[in-house]
Amino acid sequence: MSGKAAQLAAIEDSGWGLPFRFFQPHNLALWVYLLGVGGGALAIVRYFGSSGFYAPALAGGVLLFGLYLVPWLLLLRHQNRYTAQPAGLLAAAFAWGGVAAPFWIALPANTALLEFWTKVGGTAFAADWAAGLTAPITEEWGKALGLVLLIGLAPRLVRSAYDGFIIGAFIGLGFQVFEDVLYVYNGAAQTFGANQLGTSLQVFVSRGAAGIVSHALFSAIFCTGLMWVLGRTPGERDVVRGVLTMLMAMVFHFAWDDMAGLGGRSALVAVLPFVIAAVELVALSAVLRRAARRERAWMRDLLGPEVDAGALDPALLDAVSGLRKQRKAYRKHVHSRRRARHRIEAAGDLAREIARAGGRETGRVTHARAEVARLS
Repeated sequence: MSGKAAQLAAIEDSGWGLPFRFFQPHNLALWVYLLGVGGGALAIVRYFGSSGFYAPALAGGVLLFGLYLVPWLLLLRHQNRYTAQPAGLLAAAFAWGGVAAPFWIALPANTALLEFWTKVGGTAFAADWAAGLTAPITEEWGKALGLVLLIGLAPRLVRSAYDGFIIGAFIGLGFQVFEDVLYVYNGAAQTFGANQLGTSLQVFVSRGAAGIVSHALFSAIFCTGLMWVLGRTPGERDVVRGVLTMLMAMVFHFAWDDMAGLGGRSALVAVLPFVIAAVELVALSAVLRRAARRERAWMRDLLGPEVDAGALDPALLDAVSGLRKQRKAYRKHVHSRRRARHRIEAAGDLAREIARAGGRETGRVTHARAEVARLS
C-alpha cells in the first residue's frame, strides 16, 4: 500500500477529524442516553433537594472536587494525543459517568444488592464483602453502558481499544467526582451537620488521594476490554483478552471496596492499599500500551507522506506516534525539552488538520505544515 493510500485508510478507519453530533432524534441511542441522564438528574434533585441544612458541606464538596477536576482533565488531555476524540463526545461521556451511572443505575441497584447480601450472609459478612460483591457489577456495567451508547451515537469515532480507554476514563472520572460529592454530603449528614466544611475537607483529602486508583482507572481498563471484545477495528478483536481485561478491572474494584475483608481487619489493612495501588498502576500501564498500538500505527500512516515529502523528520514521527520512551529519546535528540514538546505538538496539529481535511490539501493543512517547518 502506498503512503497516500495508507494515509487515507488510516483516516477512514480511525474516523479522526469527523465532528461529533449529539442530537440525532432518529437514533435510539440518544433517547436511552437522555433517559439515563434525565433519570439521574431527577434522582439528584430528589436526593439533595431538601439539603438546605447541609448546604455548606455540599457547596464545599462541589468547589473542592471541581478544583480536583482540573489536573485530571489536563492529564487526560495529554493522554488523548493520538487520533484524539472531540471534546463534545468526552463531555457526554463525563455526564453519563457523573449523572446516569451513579444515580440512575448504581444507587438503586447497590441499595437492593447490599440488602440482599445482608440477608444471605448476615451483618458481619455484609460489612466485609457486600460492597465488593456489588459495586464491581452494578457500577462497572453501568458506566460501560455509556460507552455502548456513545458507540451508537458516534460509530465512526469510537473504533479502537484506545478510544475505549480514553472514553472509559472520562466516564469513570465523572462517576468519581459526583460520588465524592455524595460522600461529602453523607459525611455531613452522619455528623448531623457539625463542622461541615471540616468534613468536606476531610473527605476531599481521603477520597482525592484514593481517586488516583479509583473509578477513572477501573473504567479505563474495563472499557478497553469491552472494545477488544467488540472488535470494532479490523484485526483488533480479541474476546479472551477483552474478557480478562474486564474481569481484571472488576477484581481491582472488588479489592478496593473490600480491603478490610481481604486484610482480615489486621495490621495488613494499612499496607494493602499501597500494594493494590501499585499493582493497579502497573496493569493500567500495560493495558494502555497495548491499546495504543493501533492508534500509533494510524498516526504513522497518517503522517507517513509528510516524511516522504521531507516535511517531517523521521525522528519526530517516531516521537509523535510513540510512547514515553520515544518522546524521551526525541528530547535527547534535539537537546531541549521545550523545543521537543513544541515540535511534537506541531506535528500532532498537522496530523489533526490532515485528518479533518480527509487527506486533501487545504489552507489549514498548509499552515500546520509551515508551523512544523518553522519549529524545525
